[in-house]
Amino acid sequence: MRRSKVLEKLRKGEKPSCFKVNLKDAQVTEIAAKCGFDCIWVDQEHIGQDWSVLSAHVWASKSQDVDLMVRVPRGGYSEYIRALELDATGILVPHIMSLQDAKDVVHMTRFHPIGRRPIDGGNADGGYTLEDFNQYITEANEQRFVVLQIEDPEPLAELEEIAQLEGYDMLFFGPGDFSQGIGTPGDFSNPLLIETRKRIAEVANKYGKYAATVGTVDNLQELYAMGYHFVSIGADVIALKNYCQTITAAFGDSEKEQTKSYLEK
Repeated sequence: MRRSKVLEKLRKGEKPSCFKVNLKDAQVTEIAAKCGFDCIWVDQEHIGQDWSVLSAHVWASKSQDVDLMVRVPRGGYSEYIRALELDATGILVPHIMSLQDAKDVVHMTRFHPIGRRPIDGGNADGGYTLEDFNQYITEANEQRFVVLQIEDPEPLAELEEIAQLEGYDMLFFGPGDFSQGIGTPGDFSNPLLIETRKRIAEVANKYGKYAATVGTVDNLQELYAMGYHFVSIGADVIALKNYCQTITAAFGDSEKEQTKSYLEK
């Protein structure tokens, strides 16, 4: 089984880079991967791409030896494991609401002896049955990462218990939905949000989990100092929007200069 670049770096004490891709065309993933990111994050929670599109993203990332993390939709075990069977390197499970919720995710996404993930082995992650059965089960547990996303206030009462749970790799703080959950949508300076961001990093480190979140170029070092190991920065839609706005602004400036020149005649 192909090794995880993210896990390899994290286990060495290094900090992998990650970039989010919203657009469906897998060429975007290939471009971002060619630029040197360690991990590409694609989304099934908010984006209506079908599984064949997701498969293309997997191929694009694999072509550059880059990890692909899929944020899966909440649902039954099939929604969680299909991405892994397509050979995505990791899954991000949103809105973990309790210790039992976290236990259920681990149970459905890890093979024996950790959990009871349904076994197939006939898909890309198992080499279409070419990989030894027992080796497949062992390597899937070792080389595929599971990330639990804390983005609501409800699970904070059991945060330490969730962090102690065996069988997953990262505890991921999502500030956007958390700001909504505490009644201040978009207010990332809210004291409770800041306190929770710090607490999740502290608790993750305390119990041997990797702390993960989203950030910006400007606050990356601050997040590292806070104890975060995995930070996703940027997105294709933001980059494209900013680039297009820069160009349209240039056209606007050109038009203003032409008008000014005309009026001065």
